[in-house]
Amino acid sequence: MPLDEVRRGPIAAALSLLPDRMTSPEAEVMMMAIGLQESRFEHRHQIGGPAHGFWQFELGGGVRGVLTHSSSRDYARGLCAARGVAPSASAAFAALEHDDILAAGFARLLLWTDSRPLPAIGEVQTAWQYYIRNWRPGKPHEKTWAPLYAEAMEEVGHDR
Repeated sequence: MPLDEVRRGPIAAALSLLPDRMTSPEAEVMMMAIGLQESRFEHRHQIGGPAHGFWQFELGGGVRGVLTHSSSRDYARGLCAARGVAPSASAAFAALEHDDILAAGFARLLLWTDSRPLPAIGEVQTAWQYYIRNWRPGKPHEKTWAPLYAEAMEEVGHDR
């Protein structure tokens, strides 16, 4: 899916369902960079793996974490209700593969669980560490991060 469509479609729709304080250029850049890193916005089901959605959530990891973390659980329940999904890990996990808005919302909520502020736009290495800390990828590919992060920055910069 083209980046402008991702940003103006599922990301914008998801952010509209969450509190305004969760919307920022920094959040959009991180969401886009992570989606690019995880799936290139091409794969809603992990190739050779169990993860679902463009942001590649696993049932026992990010899905359960977003639904149970004290800073995200109430928002996650509201997001699930808005999308017509039961607020259980199994129901949300199944829906993430087909519901890009729910997937974008879960991505933002997973970032929200981090007590550290989002990296400033352009802090590529800090953003990489933020991604690693929150997504905990099994096989991280640091070489692809900087160019994908730059694509995300460029897309968000189009509206500035």
